[in-house]
Amino acid sequence: MDITVYPAGTRTARDAAAAIGCEVAQIVKSLVFIADDGPVLALVSGANRLDVAKLGAALGAGSVRKADADEVRAATGFAIGGTPPFGHPVLLSTVVDQDLLEHDVVWAAAGTPDACFPIPSARLAELIGTVGDLAEPPPE
Repeated sequence: MDITVYPAGTRTARDAAAAIGCEVAQIVKSLVFIADDGPVLALVSGANRLDVAKLGAALGAGSVRKADADEVRAATGFAIGGTPPFGHPVLLSTVVDQDLLEHDVVWAAAGTPDACFPIPSARLAELIGTVGDLAEPPPE
């Protein structure tokens, strides 16, 4: 895995895409939520907003809420803005946004807010195992 550090930072999807020189849609946003009573991870295209109801349905969860910064660090070992898609202290239920699969290669955080790595989207989906429609519908 080739990790690259971007001194200007990659905290947001737009920042990351600008630093890397790719489309915002190729950025993997690693978002932590609390589903029922446990942490889960949603890997969402940088161009999309996550639909919480769709995440809950994909996980079979009754309730889903966004994790706070302390919950993110406790669940993943990483801070918001640098959370990678894997390598956490415990295995998290994770869902990959199907829109990421529209790109051959996507870019994910590598543990800090200024480091990313490329990964073939098919390999990301293979490693995670669960792919679903997580995007909010576009505004009318």
